[in-house]
Amino acid sequence: MEHLIIPEGYEPALNLHDTQIAIKTVKDFFQDLLAKQLNLLRVSAPLFVDPASGLNDNLNGVERPVSFDIKEQSGFNAEVVHSLAKWKRYALKEYGFSNGEGLYTDMNAIRRDETTDNIHSIFVDQWDWEKIISKDDRTLDTLKSVVRDVYKTLRKTEMYMAIQYDYIEEILPKEIFFITSQELLDMYPDKTPKEREYLITKEKKAVCLMQIGDKLGNGEPHDGRAPDYDDWALNADILVYYPVLDIALELSSMGIRVDENSLRTQLEKAGCPERANLAFQKAILNKELPYTIGGGIGQSRICMFFLRRAHIGEVQSSIWPADIRKEAKKHNITLL
Repeated sequence: MEHLIIPEGYEPALNLHDTQIAIKTVKDFFQDLLAKQLNLLRVSAPLFVDPASGLNDNLNGVERPVSFDIKEQSGFNAEVVHSLAKWKRYALKEYGFSNGEGLYTDMNAIRRDETTDNIHSIFVDQWDWEKIISKDDRTLDTLKSVVRDVYKTLRKTEMYMAIQYDYIEEILPKEIFFITSQELLDMYPDKTPKEREYLITKEKKAVCLMQIGDKLGNGEPHDGRAPDYDDWALNADILVYYPVLDIALELSSMGIRVDENSLRTQLEKAGCPERANLAFQKAILNKELPYTIGGGIGQSRICMFFLRRAHIGEVQSSIWPADIRKEAKKHNITLL
């Protein structure tokens, strides 16, 4: 049971039926407010893509995508998306969006190599969003401004849910704390990346951790990032302290996307320069796609957080190991 945290005396405030109502309440309020805050239009998005297109997110480069052959197309192989990080940028051009405009969509993925626990599932559901910016806006100031907008949406959602449900108390601070991964390493040089995240998030309650992916002063990256979507100097994670589980909980990952220069540099650093020959990457190098900022916000993650649940399986349907499901049930954690 090493991957199961059981809060002492845990008792969910809502039954299964009312939990479903609350999930819809969270999602409806949050996505409507986010769209207004960032000037986003909802669009349809693919569940699977052509592997040769370069559009799939390869995450840390080691996860295996779920793939299947299509009988009608003579066994042509397709991959279920890991995320829509790259597809969104392509869609902004194809759909005719202008500078300052953006899109968002429901992203559903299957991550077969995920290690499941209280906050991880093999099923991933998030709002993927992306908006066009100018090349001059590819700055830390732009990134911080958008982070504040997303965080403001999270805070307003918590306020709204606290009004709807008496048992929910507001715990998010008014302001989010900004820190780079190198600054965090300097603060806690003897800690692991996850331990560093926990310590700073428990202290500040809401943290924007920036510049993730490149090697730090100790020769190691804080965390893995694919080299061909976020600019490693201009990306960020939003982390909040979650007292139910006593953890740092990542609610969103975002970043200003690579331009032609940072893409080539990061492909070299990651040891995969051959990816420059894929269609999507070629389009960036040839300056055929707009400069953008975008991110993903976990739907089940925020439902779990705002409803103060102990396990992500309480707010989404997935498949869990039988022993975990049985042990969770003994402690009032019902996995859907």
